[in-house]
Amino acid sequence: MTREQMLLRVSAAQFAMWETRMYMDTHLDNAEARKLYEKYHRQFEELKAEFEAKFGPITLGENNSDEWLKDPWPWDADC
Repeated sequence: MTREQMLLRVSAAQFAMWETRMYMDTHLDNAEARKLYEKYHRQFEELKAEFEAKFGPITLGENNSDEWLKDPWPWDADC
């Protein structure tokens, strides 16, 4: 799987997690939504960990370096 394909999967899981969380803001007692949120959250964390193991950190954090700066920038990609 390419870096772009993997990043798309991470983004999709994150989107589903956020959307479910927003739904839960107005439906506090919905147990089904809570389970769905937890599922998407686990999926996001697993995909993120897999991506970072293969391609490096997605975001700059306390344990990350500036290695992400060495990646090609969008305008550096061959079109």
